[in-house]
Amino acid sequence: MRKKLSHYDRKGRAVMVDVSAKQATARQARAHAFVKMKPAVARKIRRLKLPKGDPLEVARIAGIAAAKRTAELIPLCHPLPLTHIDVAVELCQNGVRLTSSVRSTGPTGVEMEALTAVTVAGLTVYDMCKALDRGLELRDIYLLEKTGGKSGPYRRRPR
Repeated sequence: MRKKLSHYDRKGRAVMVDVSAKQATARQARAHAFVKMKPAVARKIRRLKLPKGDPLEVARIAGIAAAKRTAELIPLCHPLPLTHIDVAVELCQNGVRLTSSVRSTGPTGVEMEALTAVTVAGLTVYDMCKALDRGLELRDIYLLEKTGGKSGPYRRRPR
């Protein structure tokens, strides 16, 4: 099967995909990101009240807000009526694990919203904690799974 990139016309120009003929279906996507940090920084986050507030809660709220604004940030994304957004934040020994879950009923998927949520949440962790260590790394951003739509379900295989 030969696949093609959907955001380009025959002349190679970037276009917004026309989804007007697509069926509105229930769609869900989950994504992952990790902010790597020194164990000492993670311990400080766990113990201290930081000047800008709890970085994990601020990051969670930032991720939710970002998912709602994905179409403003990614030029060819469609604005979607999101019915649920959740961002989970887990402090680990060497960093912060972020996962998002986004749902909608519409003509196109919510993968970009889920990925935007964890990415912005990760950037927020960086912003909130950079005074402790500028060497924090945002990594391992990927789609975990998606359901709904013509292309069917996707689930990331363990690597």
